[in-house]
Amino acid sequence: MNASLKSLFSTRAGYGIAVLRIIVGIIFMAHGSQKLFGMFGGYGLEGTGQYMASLGLNPGYLMALLSGSAEFFGGLALFLGLLARPAAVVLIVMLVVAILSVHIHNGLFMANNGFEFGLALLGAAIAVLIEGAGRVSLDRLIASK
Repeated sequence: MNASLKSLFSTRAGYGIAVLRIIVGIIFMAHGSQKLFGMFGGYGLEGTGQYMASLGLNPGYLMALLSGSAEFFGGLALFLGLLARPAAVVLIVMLVVAILSVHIHNGLFMANNGFEFGLALLGAAIAVLIEGAGRVSLDRLIASK
C-alpha cells in the first residue's frame, strides 16, 4: 500500500475514539434517515427540501439529498470505521453549513434551536479527522495489511 493510502487508513487512536465514532455514526445515520427516507418522524426528501428552500438553501431538494446523504453515508462510514477521515471531512462541512445557516442566530442552547448539538457533533467529527477511526475499525484492518 502506498504512503498516501496508508496515512488515510492509519489511526493513532485506541478504543475511546472508536466508541465515540460508533455512537456519533448512529446519530448521523438516524438524522440522515429522517431526511432521505422520512424515518423516525422525519419529512423525507420532499419535506426537508421545502424546509431548506425556505432557509434560502436552493435548490432545496438537492440540498436535502446532499445533506441527508452526507449524514446517512458519513454516519455509516463512521459506524464501520471505513474511510472515517474522508467521512469526517464531509460531515464537518455539512455541520458548519448547518450551524451557520440554521442555528447560529438562535444562540447556543438546543431549547432555542441553538447550535450546541451541532457543535458537539462537530467536535466529534474533528476528533475522528485528527485521530483516525481507532482500534476497532475497518480502516485499521486495511492499514495493517
